[in-house]
Amino acid sequence: MNLPNIIRPEHTFIGVSAPTKWRALQTIADKAAKAFSVDGQTILKALEAREKLGSTGIGNGIAIPHAAIDNMTSPRGLLLRFAQPLDFEAIDDIPTDIAFVLLFGENNRGEYLNVLSAIARRLQSDGVLAAMRKARTVDEFYSDFIADSRG
Repeated sequence: MNLPNIIRPEHTFIGVSAPTKWRALQTIADKAAKAFSVDGQTILKALEAREKLGSTGIGNGIAIPHAAIDNMTSPRGLLLRFAQPLDFEAIDDIPTDIAFVLLFGENNRGEYLNVLSAIARRLQSDGVLAAMRKARTVDEFYSDFIADSRG
């Protein structure tokens, strides 16, 4: 799984302000709309609908908001670090500071699961999360995540 094809440097953000999970989803939808030329309200509705099924806060300060979006031909993503950790209703109750956002077409559900698996493997690598949390620039933040994940 070639994560740099799905989450690109220009779709990486640090210092994102959001007081709540729902405002975070709105901010994510706005950024994704600009990045992928998709209607922001369509993205927001899809992310909110998915979140209502169960929190995408997976624990350890990580959330993976995701949704199927009509007319998306391949999975695309954003990588964000929030200015302040927020309650994403994760199972471990640890506030979320990093979000991986995945958007995919209905026909890409299988590929989307591969992307989730690749992200999970990457986060299990020694020091990746710690380095991402210490990164001072967007370039460092992105590089800390992507390094050695091109396989």
